[in-house]
Amino acid sequence: MPERVTAVEVSEEAWAPFGWIPVEDTDPRDGTHRLEFAWGDVHVNVIGHTLDEVAVLPDGLRCDVMYRHDTHTQCLMGLNCDSVVAVAPAAEDFSGPRPSASVRAFLLHPLRAVVLHRGTWHWGPFPLGGEPVRLFNVQGLRYAEDNTSVDLAGRGLSVEVVLPH
Repeated sequence: MPERVTAVEVSEEAWAPFGWIPVEDTDPRDGTHRLEFAWGDVHVNVIGHTLDEVAVLPDGLRCDVMYRHDTHTQCLMGLNCDSVVAVAPAAEDFSGPRPSASVRAFLLHPLRAVVLHRGTWHWGPFPLGGEPVRLFNVQGLRYAEDNTSVDLAGRGLSVEVVLPH
C-alpha cells in the first residue's frame, strides 16, 4: 500500500532539511545560504507542470518518480497558481523497508520561493487545479546531464500526496 503524505504549508523550519526559503534583503539572515553550481552553469528560465504529468487521485496526487541534481542547488517560485511539491533528503537512497516515509509534501502559493539543497529529491511542483503552474526556475543549464531519478512506483514505493480540503 502506498505511503500517504499530507501536504502542509511550507515554512522555514519544515523546509530546512531540504533547502531554504529566501528572506528579505533587510533580514539579518540574508546571505546565510549560498547557491551552488559545481559546473558554473547557473541558468534562469520559466518552466511549467500540468496535472497531465501525474496520476490524479480523489484526494490528491500520486508521486511515482523523484528527481535530484547532484551538481547544483535549484530555486523554484510558482508564478500563477497554488502548487504542491514533494521532497526527500539528499541522503535517502530509497532502499530501506519504508524509505518513502522520509518524503514530505508542501503547498506553495504564488510568489513563494524555495531553494533545494544540492541532491535533494523532488517531485513537482504540480498545480492544485487545472491551470498549469508556471515556475520561475534557477538551476544548472546542463541539468539534463545531472538529473538522477528514482522510480518509486517500480519499487512499490509510490507516495500519495494528500491535499488539504
